[in-house]
Amino acid sequence: MVSSYTIKEWPEADRPREKLLARGAPALSETELLAIILRTGDAASGQSAVDHARLLLQQFGGLKGIDEAAPSELCAIKGIGPAKAAQVKACLEIGKRIGSEKWETGQPLHSAEDVFHHFRETLGREKRESFLVVLLDNKNRKIREVKISEGSLTASLVHPREVYNPVIRESAAGVIFVHNHPSGDPAPSAEDIDITKRLKEVGEVMGVRVLDHVVIGHDRYFSFNDKGML
Repeated sequence: MVSSYTIKEWPEADRPREKLLARGAPALSETELLAIILRTGDAASGQSAVDHARLLLQQFGGLKGIDEAAPSELCAIKGIGPAKAAQVKACLEIGKRIGSEKWETGQPLHSAEDVFHHFRETLGREKRESFLVVLLDNKNRKIREVKISEGSLTASLVHPREVYNPVIRESAAGVIFVHNHPSGDPAPSAEDIDITKRLKEVGEVMGVRVLDHVVIGHDRYFSFNDKGML
C-alpha cells in the first residue's frame, strides 16, 4: 500500500514514535516498531517507513525471517539501503542479546517479562511441554529452578508433592511456575488454570507465596499474575 502523505502528516496519536512514548512499546505492532527503526520512507515513491516495514515483514515472513536474512537480502528490497539494513540488524541483535541474558542465582525478580526473557530461548521453541518451578527467597531472589515434568501438562504429571518437595528442601519463601506451549500460543488451557489454582491452594496452606505462573510461547508469554488470575 502506498501512502499519499508522510508519517509527520498523520494524526499524532497514530504516529509510531509518538504512540510508543504515550502508550509504551508493547502497544505497537511489529510493523510500527520496525518503522521506528527505519525512521524514514521514500519521498520519491510516496512510501512511508510503515510501508517499508510492512514490505519487509511480508517479504521475509516476519521478524525471525528478517533476522535470518543477510544484509544484502534486505538491501534488495526497494527503499532499504545499507544504513537501514544495518539499523534493523543492530536492533534485532540487541533483542537477541537481551533474550539470552541469564536470570542468575541471587538476582531479584522484577516482572513476568524477566521470567520470559530468561526462559524464551530454552523453552520457547521446545516441541514438548516442560513444567518448572523457580524457587525464591524472601526478597524474591532466585535460589534455583527445578524441572518437575516433561510432556503434556496434566494433574498426574504436575503433582503438588513433586512441585513442593524442592521448595521444602531449599526452604524457599516463594515460587514461580513456568511452562511452555509448543504450539506457540501461550493462552492458558483449562488444565493450566486448574493446576495453577490447585498449586496456589497448596502453597497457601504451606505458607509459600506463589508469585506467578508464566506460560512461554513463541516470542510472547502469558502471566497469571498480570491477568489477575492468582
